Amino acid sequence: MRRFAFAVCVTIAVPAGAQAPPSTMRMACADAMALVKRDGSAVLSWPAGKPEKPSRIEPPGWTERFVSDRSQCGMTEIAELRFVPTRDNLECPVGYRCREPDYGDWDWP
Repeated sequence: MRRFAFAVCVTIAVPAGAQAPPSTMRMACADAMALVKRDGSAVLSWPAGKPEKPSRIEPPGWTERFVSDRSQCGMTEIAELRFVPTRDNLECPVGYRCREPDYGDWDWP
């Protein structure tokens, strides 16, 4: 019984570590695009501001969910192509972002 109580105490005392999403600045553009396409959707991060070169410690930046196509979005959402910086391309078309359409989205010329 003591072993069980000890195991429960250790389990409760040790918090689960949250994983940080993969950084696009550590990936080639093709790798980031392949990750989103392979998984259907992926949460990726990249540093805020103008990226100069990848470093081990990156400042806090943006985190966003990317999808491979509109089928990963909600029924009322549209898929918008997103470009993010990667190790080899500052404007990599990594995937789509799901969002609710705005009124101006339907105002075509």
